Amino acid sequence: MKETLTQEWDKTFPKSKHVDHCKAVFHNRYGITLAADLYTPRGQTGKLPALAVCGPFGAVKEQAAGLYAQAMAERGFLTIAFDPSFTGESGGQPRYVASPDINTEDFQAAVDFLSVQERVDPERIGIIGICGWGGMALNAAALDTRIKATVASTMYDMTRVTAKGYFDAEDSAEARQEKRRALNAQRTKDYKNGTYALAGGVAAPMPEDAPFYFQDYYDYYKTSRGYHARSLNSNGGWNVTSALSFLNMPILSYAGEIQSAVLVVHGEKAHSCYFSRDAFAKLTGDNKELLILPDAVHTDLYDRMERIPFDRMERFFQDHLR
Repeated sequence: MKETLTQEWDKTFPKSKHVDHCKAVFHNRYGITLAADLYTPRGQTGKLPALAVCGPFGAVKEQAAGLYAQAMAERGFLTIAFDPSFTGESGGQPRYVASPDINTEDFQAAVDFLSVQERVDPERIGIIGICGWGGMALNAAALDTRIKATVASTMYDMTRVTAKGYFDAEDSAEARQEKRRALNAQRTKDYKNGTYALAGGVAAPMPEDAPFYFQDYYDYYKTSRGYHARSLNSNGGWNVTSALSFLNMPILSYAGEIQSAVLVVHGEKAHSCYFSRDAFAKLTGDNKELLILPDAVHTDLYDRMERIPFDRMERFFQDHLR
C-alpha cells in the first residue's frame, strides 16, 4: 500500500458540494490494509446509516464505486468506496490478484470499519457491489449477519464466467481442464521469471469484430469517460493466474440462505443480465427484489446518472436499514 494516499480529487466524476470527503484506511482479517474514500452528508447530525461500495471488477474507487458512494451520501448515508486487496491504493502483494475469498472478506472488513465509526449506527449497515463485486456482495451477505441490506448492480458472477465462459459456452470438464493446464503452466513461468504476467486490460484499439460488450467496456475504461491511471481494466489488467481460484470456488452456493434484504439491478440490454436473473432466482424470502432497467447496457450502470436508479436504491436502504 502507498504510504501516502492521493489527497487531490482524482475521480472520474465531479465533487459534490453537498458531501464532505476524506480518505480512510482499514484492514481485513488477513492483515491487508485497504484504502477508501469516505463520504459524509454535509450538515447532518447524529448516527447515520452506512454503506460500503466496491466494484466494478478491475476498477478502482475513483471510478463507479466512488460515484455510487457520493450519490448515496447526498441522500443521507455515510458511505465508503474502497479499493479491493492487491489493487488501487490498497495493500497486498503481489499486485493485481483477485480472490473469491479475500475479496468477499474485503466487504466484511469494510463492515468492521463502519461498525466502529462514531457517526455510524452499527445496526444500519448495507453494501453495494457493482459488476464483479455484485457477486462478492451477495457472497458477503450470505456470510455476514451484520449486513442488513445489499444492492448488486449490473452483477457478474466471476466464478461462473471463469469456470463456464460467457453464456456458459465453455461449461464442460474438458474446457475447464484446458484452462487449468494453461493457468498452471503460467504459474511455472511466473515462478521461473520472478514476476507475474498480466492478462492485459481492455483491448485498445478494439477489434472491429469484437462483441458489443467489449466495445461497451472500451467506451468506459479507455476513454475520458472512465479512464483512471490506477484502474486495472484501463491499463495492464489482472495477473493471468488470478483466474485459478475462481475455477472451483463458486461464490453463490449459499445465496438462497441470505435472510437480509437484497435488491438486484440490471440493464435489460446488458450482455451480463443473465447473471442477475439467475442469482435472483436463488434468493428466497419476501425481502428480495429484481429491477430490470429497460434498454440499459452493462456499463450504463457504471456512471450514467440518468440510468442508475439512485432514488430506488435510497428507498430500498431506507426501508431496510431501520
